[in-house]
Amino acid sequence: MTPLHHIGNLVRELLLQVPLPVVRALFLAVPIVLLIWVLRLPREVTTSPESSGRAGQNLKYGAALALLIQIAIYSFM
Repeated sequence: MTPLHHIGNLVRELLLQVPLPVVRALFLAVPIVLLIWVLRLPREVTTSPESSGRAGQNLKYGAALALLIQIAIYSFM
């Protein structure tokens, strides 16, 4: 076996020691943190300066909705 096989086996053994509930929590934590970040963005960053009317609406609400749907789906996995 090459040295890369030994490194790969070591990494695999380390990752197998992580409990599945921890993996699930981390899997859900990433989109939750992203949702918090998106909701905290200022309005000037999420709208176009030349926009007018509905076409230039604040995009963070659509992104937040997409992240909420993603979190809901991931929570059932």
